[in-house]
Amino acid sequence: MSLQHSYTLIAPFYDAAISWATQAVRKHSLSALPQAPGRVLLAGVGTGLDLPYLPARHHYVGLDLTHAMLRRAVPRAGHIDFAPVQGDAQKLPFTANSFDVAVLHLILAVVPDPAACLGEIARVLRPGGQALVFDKFLRHGQPALLRRLANPLVGRIATRLDVVFESLLAATPGLQVEHDQPALAGGWFRMIRLRRV
Repeated sequence: MSLQHSYTLIAPFYDAAISWATQAVRKHSLSALPQAPGRVLLAGVGTGLDLPYLPARHHYVGLDLTHAMLRRAVPRAGHIDFAPVQGDAQKLPFTANSFDVAVLHLILAVVPDPAACLGEIARVLRPGGQALVFDKFLRHGQPALLRRLANPLVGRIATRLDVVFESLLAATPGLQVEHDQPALAGGWFRMIRLRRV
C-alpha cells in the first residue's frame, strides 16, 4: 500500500487518533516561531492540527501528499494567510532559500526517505532559517527490539518506528541543532529546533 493511499484512508480518523495526545507539544513547539513576519512551510500539514496555534503574522504554505488531508486542513486556516499545496516532502516543489521557517511535526518518521525530506528542508530554508521538529526517534545505538520488529508492518501502513534522528542530521550538514528535548512517551518523541547555517 502506498503512503498516499494509506493516508487517504486514514484521513477521516487521523484527528481522533492523535489530536489530544499531541496538542500541548504542538503549541510548545510552535511558540518558537519568530516574531518577525516571514514565510513558513508546514511540511506534512496533514489535517491541519497545527493551524489553530499559528500566529497570524506569517504567510504559511501547508504541503501534504494527499488531497484528503489538505481538504480537512483548509477550514482550520481561517485566521491566517494559508496556501495549501499537494506535494511530496521528499521532493519539495519550491525554490532554494524560499522559507524562513519549516515546521516538521510528525513527518520525518512517516516518509519513506526521511534523510531526503530533511535534506529538502535544508535546501528550501534561507540561511539562518529554522526548522521545528516534533516526532518519534530512536536514539543512536538504542536496541528497541519491539519497535524494530513491528516496523516492517507499521511502516507500510502509517509510520516508521526505526528512524534515528542523529543519522538524519549527519546526512544533512547544512542544519545544526539548537534545542533538543524529550516530548512524549518517555522521550521516544522529541521536540528539536534546527538552524540552517
